[in-house]
Amino acid sequence: MNQAVTAAHTSAIDALHTAYVAALDQGDMAAWAGTFAAAPEASYFCISSENDRRGFPLALMYDDCRGRIDDRVSFVTKVWAGTYEPYRMRHFIQRLSCEVAGDNQYRVTSGFTIMMTPEGGATTVLTSGEYRDLIEIQGGRAVFCERRAVYDADVLPRYIVFPF
Repeated sequence: MNQAVTAAHTSAIDALHTAYVAALDQGDMAAWAGTFAAAPEASYFCISSENDRRGFPLALMYDDCRGRIDDRVSFVTKVWAGTYEPYRMRHFIQRLSCEVAGDNQYRVTSGFTIMMTPEGGATTVLTSGEYRDLIEIQGGRAVFCERRAVYDADVLPRYIVFPF
């Protein structure tokens, strides 16, 4: 097991965050899914800080396996296409901590702020929060084994289609 966080691994983790943000900010759901491990247990959760703090499993997005991550891509790009008011997002992420969790695995915590702009509208803050990740380095490339987006807002300003 690696006992230290290496510069090469933090660079790979930062590149993963950049790829994740670029995918969502460009509305590229396939690229978003590509930031997750191919393993069946890969997961993505988007949950309010209140529900997270109280241990309630109710989440805005509850993709508890790789199949559900792939289903989210299909829903956004095919099933829901043309049924929601388009909006753009801009993510800002700051890595706060990185600890060894296992062989080539890291627990990473990052703060985030997401701005959103509806078509023809003004830019506003959608929400802020904290990412809690389990990241694995596979062949020099980092992937999410688990991403938990814990957002601060008790009430979001609009419907949400895209992951945080």
